[in-house]
Amino acid sequence: MDPLAPAAGVRAPTASPGGTAATRPWAVPAAQVAAALGTDAERGLTTAEAAARLGRVGRNELVQRRRKPPWRLFLEQFTNAMIVVLIVAAVITALLGDLKDTVVILAIVVLNGIVGFVQEYRAEQALDALKRMASPTARVVRDGATILVPAPEVVPGDIVRLDAGDIVTADLRLLEARALRINEAALTGESEPAEKVTDALPDVPEGVLADQRNVAFSGTAVVYGRGAGIVLTTGMATALGRVAELLQEHAGGQTPLQRRLSTLGKGLAGLAFVVCALVFAAGVARGESPETMFLVAVSLAVAAIPEGLPAVVTVALALGARRMARRNALVRKLPAVETLGSVTVICSDKTGTLTENRMLVERAWTPAGAVRVGGDGYAPDGAIEPDPALPSPVVPYAPALDAALDRLARIATACNDATLRAPDRAGGDWAITGDPTEGALLAFAGKRGIFAADLLAEHPRVEEITFDAARRRMTTLHAFEDHVRVASKGALEALAPLLDPVDAPVLAAAEAVARAYAAEGYRVLALAHRDIPSVPADLERAEAHLRLAGLVAMADPPRPASAGSIAACRTAGITPVMITGDHPLTAAAIARRLGILGPGGETLTGAELDGLDDAAFDARVERVAVYARMNPEQKLRIVEAWRGRGAVVAMTGDGVNDAPALRLADIGVAMGITGTEVSKEAADMVLADDDFSTIVHAVEEGRRIYDNIRRFVRYLLTTNSAEVWVMFLAPFLGLPVPLLAVQILWVNLVTDGLPALALGVEPVEPDAMRRPPRPSGESILGAGLWQHALWVGLLMSAVVLVLQAAAIEAGWHWQTMVFTTLALLQLGHALAIRSERTSTFVLGLRSNVPLAVAVGGTLLVQLALIYVPALQPVFLTEALGPEELAIVLVAATAAFVAVEIEKAVLRRRDARRRRDGGGGRASSAAALRPWSRSRRSARTSPNPRGRSTAAPSPG
Repeated sequence: MDPLAPAAGVRAPTASPGGTAATRPWAVPAAQVAAALGTDAERGLTTAEAAARLGRVGRNELVQRRRKPPWRLFLEQFTNAMIVVLIVAAVITALLGDLKDTVVILAIVVLNGIVGFVQEYRAEQALDALKRMASPTARVVRDGATILVPAPEVVPGDIVRLDAGDIVTADLRLLEARALRINEAALTGESEPAEKVTDALPDVPEGVLADQRNVAFSGTAVVYGRGAGIVLTTGMATALGRVAELLQEHAGGQTPLQRRLSTLGKGLAGLAFVVCALVFAAGVARGESPETMFLVAVSLAVAAIPEGLPAVVTVALALGARRMARRNALVRKLPAVETLGSVTVICSDKTGTLTENRMLVERAWTPAGAVRVGGDGYAPDGAIEPDPALPSPVVPYAPALDAALDRLARIATACNDATLRAPDRAGGDWAITGDPTEGALLAFAGKRGIFAADLLAEHPRVEEITFDAARRRMTTLHAFEDHVRVASKGALEALAPLLDPVDAPVLAAAEAVARAYAAEGYRVLALAHRDIPSVPADLERAEAHLRLAGLVAMADPPRPASAGSIAACRTAGITPVMITGDHPLTAAAIARRLGILGPGGETLTGAELDGLDDAAFDARVERVAVYARMNPEQKLRIVEAWRGRGAVVAMTGDGVNDAPALRLADIGVAMGITGTEVSKEAADMVLADDDFSTIVHAVEEGRRIYDNIRRFVRYLLTTNSAEVWVMFLAPFLGLPVPLLAVQILWVNLVTDGLPALALGVEPVEPDAMRRPPRPSGESILGAGLWQHALWVGLLMSAVVLVLQAAAIEAGWHWQTMVFTTLALLQLGHALAIRSERTSTFVLGLRSNVPLAVAVGGTLLVQLALIYVPALQPVFLTEALGPEELAIVLVAATAAFVAVEIEKAVLRRRDARRRRDGGGGRASSAAALRPWSRSRRSARTSPNPRGRSTAAPSPG
């Protein structure tokens, strides 16, 4: 048997009854694995054999596929449809001699190119961060001696020794594990260090890394004890290497906003070309000179192209990113700011995101009764109150409850290697050093006024039997004046055989309580004690005839704001889903407390998910609220299943195992405190406080930004369409060309200028988090926007053309009046569209001061073009008389008044729907499940970021 053949297949084993050393190394004895790999478990490989294997297998490194060179990444930023349109616009304005517009447009193009390049280049750094997790060296046994070798030279079959503080250099089948605990949170999602064993585990299914307790995985850290293992796989064949493969297979693509804007750009460019060709042809047919009409048509094309859109979007996203940063959400990729506003599903990690990422004692039971333990964090204060859910007392000879709790606390403090640290500054937090479980016990004891320093000073530890994964218990011995006290802690089933027979009634009650606690997702520890005359020669004899002091139930408690944030998600039409590496009972208990898992909700484990084909899983995915014991491939499958139903998915995570799903999701959210560097590099956004509620705040900001982008698009399309309609319809109505080329370009500058930018800072609407997310396939022109742009644009053009005809008939300065009226109609429209429902008079001007200043300033400049003699020949204007100006000002209010009437009609319609029980803007259950609307298209439309998604609507 080639010892290298099984090494390549270990990470993706093939199930077989009983397992083999090649396919299921955790399921068979270590000696069998060593034999399969051709290794002497005592002497290791020979130097010559190790060199030969290195030559055949390759170095123990993560291999990166060929990445795009930076120059290619940069050039690809200019292939987007909107950017191509802008480049064409820049060429046209240069030919017209309008160098100011040319410079502005090119600056926008270059700025967007740089932003896009930086974001895409940074996205490729995730694998580099993964590589940095590797240890530089390893202690291996070769030729019977332990030597230090560079980690890249470790080969399958090597015997690697591990001590506390080491980084595991490859996937190892453990041969020795002495109180060995390894922090695998980054890879498995487990919230506590894994207690390692050497026994075969034939019942553990493949793919569930957290349950493979006799395997140490590459990139994980030894936190306690020591051990040794035989190398199963190296480099890309390890579990860490599989994550690297997934990261490279699932590169990010366009966000919903980018896809919408690209579609919009193509549509507007095509429409502008057709309309301008018609204007040119109509003008020439009416007798205008071809040269004049060419300039007019080209100027109209420039006006119709939304060159200000990328700038407004970039500014809106940048301002939103700054606001998010103030609320602890750090944006790495600007489009992610808006994507949050589109989110319909949030797949959240449990530990540290929804919970506090620290174990705390919440319940305790003694023979005298049970209590609930309150308090915040590790601080030694908090209410301890009787627990009415459990009977008290349970045995007739039980001591008083206070005395029983003090005894429990003293045992928890004595049999403990952690340290409880007071705040090092005013207002700081209490903290622990050491194992989180032991720290939780110290915090509980502190709430009873019992501290380790005082107890150990009075009764020092004289002996101990350290915790061992096989024994599942720890025991310490402490000196008293005339005896030695034994303190033990561990799993109840591990202590039960050691209890004095007199404690049989107590044990029976404790077992019932332990089952009740475990069913609620708690981790349960039993504490016992006894007094002996002296320290025995055989220390384990001290553990005989123990008396059960009680049980403590620990959990990683939910963050105070998490439940409210989950409720806010549901109100906003967002489905929260928990994905964790923890035990399903623990995950389900926390999910119920938070409101994630409700009636009809399901919990699914990784093993159960592997048993479902795509069709069966697709039928269940909307009902599953909690996923437990998940590996990286399964997390990807969950994200893909939701996206296949048309959902816009946000994925949170902190571990290496989360990185592929973070990259695949529409928006990946990494944890800033507990997150690995790999997860941060793969994510679009990083939470500085690791708090789920921060995501909800960011969703609100994302909705605000998208609303503001839609305001600008509404403003842009309406006013630009008015310009096009005016120029298009005038010849057919027998009117002369209303505007000259320079006037068209100026009106376009007004449209895309300060008022447009000011719309990008409009405050969030009050109902932003009370309405459902927009459907993923909805065009940016959807929800009535294009209809608004059409009818208001036609209204504005009608006002202008009627005014033109009347002014010509009256002998007024008609062209200046038309020019000024069209510009001022746009300003009135900007004021009116600040909200789709709320009246501008209710909003007031002070709620968006930049817009008020922009409108006022633009009005003054427009008047200057009319009345400043130096500007009149430039823009071919004439001073208007008082009567002419009054008519212009009255006519210019038409758009403002019409839009305010439209909003009043919409408000009355919403109120009527609410009275009829429809619920207004979120009027049906279907509205809260927007991904369900486009299921058919979701299954057939390609998606650059995954297998499929809902197809965008045209436009």
